[in-house]
Amino acid sequence: MAKLTVFFKDKAICSRLFEKGIVHIGRDETNDLIIDSLAVAPAHAVVVIRDTDATIKQLNNEFPLIINGEKVETATLQNGDAINIGKHKIIFTDSESVDDLPLQMENLVQQDVLALNREIESGLHIPSANLQITSGNNIGKILPLKNSLTKLGKADSGIIAIVKRKDGYFVSALEHGHAITLNSQPLGNNSAQLHNNDVLVVGDTSMQFFIS
Repeated sequence: MAKLTVFFKDKAICSRLFEKGIVHIGRDETNDLIIDSLAVAPAHAVVVIRDTDATIKQLNNEFPLIINGEKVETATLQNGDAINIGKHKIIFTDSESVDDLPLQMENLVQQDVLALNREIESGLHIPSANLQITSGNNIGKILPLKNSLTKLGKADSGIIAIVKRKDGYFVSALEHGHAITLNSQPLGNNSAQLHNNDVLVVGDTSMQFFIS
């Protein structure tokens, strides 16, 4: 279990406990930890919490991820680490034994700023994209990539995240990257842009990416 406490201008505004698994952080309302700020990407980062450790991974190169003052793409988190995302700071605690910080409920932005965020995203004119399953029992099934972040897979076979940015769609491995390939090449810890007809394999499932 881990605790993530969000600070804005040195005030704790949100604190949440998370069990083992994947925690999505970003501006989009589909995230597990939402930070409504233009300085935060719709899908900014993910924290993978395991029994023995926790790692954080950047999802958008245009929005930096800073751990203890150092710009990183991926890092293993230690108790008390400070994660800077935009103008917000998130303190990582690896134990629930620490008393919860007092929460101060306040809006990070006004409704007109939220509306502006949506207007900016809708104005990006990113073409719609899909994945078509090309193996297994669900062969032929179409998976629309509608959200700013789409997570696919299972822990035992591999998990990927596909992030929609203004310059296209990007895929990265969240779990078991060695079992995930893009066009027959291991994805590893890299993030790669998807192009029309690219083939992703996650475990035993093969999928083809295509623009609608």
